Amino acid sequence: MSSFFDSLETRAPEVREAQLMQALAQQVAHAKRNTTAYASLFKDVEPSEVCTREALAQLPLTRKHDLVALQRKGRETHADTFGGYSAARFGPAMTRVFASPGPLYEPEGHSKDYWRVARAMHAAGFKPGDLIHNTFSYHFTPAGAIMESSALALGCTVMPAGTGQTELQIRTIADLGPTAYAGTPSFLKIILERANDMGVQVRTLTRALFSGEACPESLRQWFKNRGVATYQVYATADLGLLAYETEALEGMVVDENLILEIVRPGTGEPMPCGEVGEVVVTSFNPTYPLIRFATGDLSALMPGQCPTGRTNQRIEGWLGRADQTTKVRGMFVHPSQVTAVSERFSEIRRARLVVSGEMASDHLVFQAEVEQFSEGLRQRIQDAVREVTKLRAEITFMLVGELPDDGRVIDDLRSYR
Repeated sequence: MSSFFDSLETRAPEVREAQLMQALAQQVAHAKRNTTAYASLFKDVEPSEVCTREALAQLPLTRKHDLVALQRKGRETHADTFGGYSAARFGPAMTRVFASPGPLYEPEGHSKDYWRVARAMHAAGFKPGDLIHNTFSYHFTPAGAIMESSALALGCTVMPAGTGQTELQIRTIADLGPTAYAGTPSFLKIILERANDMGVQVRTLTRALFSGEACPESLRQWFKNRGVATYQVYATADLGLLAYETEALEGMVVDENLILEIVRPGTGEPMPCGEVGEVVVTSFNPTYPLIRFATGDLSALMPGQCPTGRTNQRIEGWLGRADQTTKVRGMFVHPSQVTAVSERFSEIRRARLVVSGEMASDHLVFQAEVEQFSEGLRQRIQDAVREVTKLRAEITFMLVGELPDDGRVIDDLRSYR
């Protein structure tokens, strides 16, 4: 197997930059011509002049929460399901539609490796002929489809295991002998621990590609001690692959088919290398041509190149959120969801969700200020948190006035560096 997925990974940096800038001008023209959103946003923009990073930095940001509102407005007026940002419509050019929390709907275009994660799989040592045990969800969200389509493009076979049913997962792994796993690190840890308790051998699994959660070094070592080499991939439903780990395990290499910026949170101002800021991405996807899409994620550019010989930029990986939204056990939790739980109970004056522990071993506490409480109220709030966020949380009652009056609805105490 070649060390590289294709020749793009070893381009001279100046060649890559020139090709990206040429493609940028073409993508701005495409988006302006084929989407109503960019026709409006770029009405005073001459696409051919957007051919440098400096010119790109002058374009407005599109934020995910803005896109949620625009899609909602489009549905209400029957104007556009995707808020004016999709260049394709239902039919042959759009194979499927997925839903993310918000709700936010994402189109899937008609291409072999639409989300481009095959590059990350190759870097993780996945190869043609491998059987991949895919435990990402196949319902509503695109995670399962992202991994499956990319594995198929790479020449692998996929077991679409999906989420849950741990003992059935173990039996299937033991019967089929997959060589690689795709899913969250926390679920693979559960699978390996339960298999050990059951006395079932699952030693064919030697590689894993993780997303949805960070994998701290202590957990990576835990997997290594059990014969599983682990790699992380940074991908989203709207943008596909953003960056990926290589065997060097020194940061994450940026994908070849996008432009990634790190900007000062709340602005579009690019940040110097090494400083933490918000990840902003310009995609070259013709179906969903998101330009300067502000992800809300935090990261930082790294100096130098990957020791493997890949010459693209590197980032440190996911370092948290620029807003109070956070990711817990592979699920985004939004401040609006905490508010939605609180509004169900007249007893709650204020509330805060506290996230602690290590990534992939998260502990959630829903803190509620109440004048009076009961165990019945505790259970009802716990049920509501589970219904709204799809996550289990411990409920802690506090006296009115005990929560800090600092505007924080989600308090993420985990360390990301």
